[in-house]
Amino acid sequence: MLPDFAEPCKKIGLRLNLTKTKFMKNGMVSYDPFKLNGTSISECSTYVYLVRKINMKNDLASELSRNKRAASGAFKSTDDVVNRTRNTGLRAHLFDSTVISTVRYAPGNWSLRTQDGKSLSVIEGAVEMTMLGVPASQK
Repeated sequence: MLPDFAEPCKKIGLRLNLTKTKFMKNGMVSYDPFKLNGTSISECSTYVYLVRKINMKNDLASELSRNKRAASGAFKSTDDVVNRTRNTGLRAHLFDSTVISTVRYAPGNWSLRTQDGKSLSVIEGAVEMTMLGVPASQK
């Protein structure tokens, strides 16, 4: 497939950077080394594409963990303002504009398992309660 792609690219003046080109294979591909124009193309097990970490198993655990860390970072960036104000409307706006957009940015395109969806909901709920100033005893 890659050689078929390389030829039309050449015709319009594009070149593949073979030192950066990698491939991912599933169980249907033989273990023979993959070469293009005499250069070995290295294999990878995961890569990040459009903000999502892709792997052949479609395992989202590492990606969900990454999203949790991003949401935590977004929450921490608003921490000073949240602590200084009691305005619930402002807190809700900060939550919607920072945390929710961070947590839901990539998962909007994913086909999530039920447990993964619940995990994201728990994160959203916990951060929302904290931003709205709900004491831990009432959560």
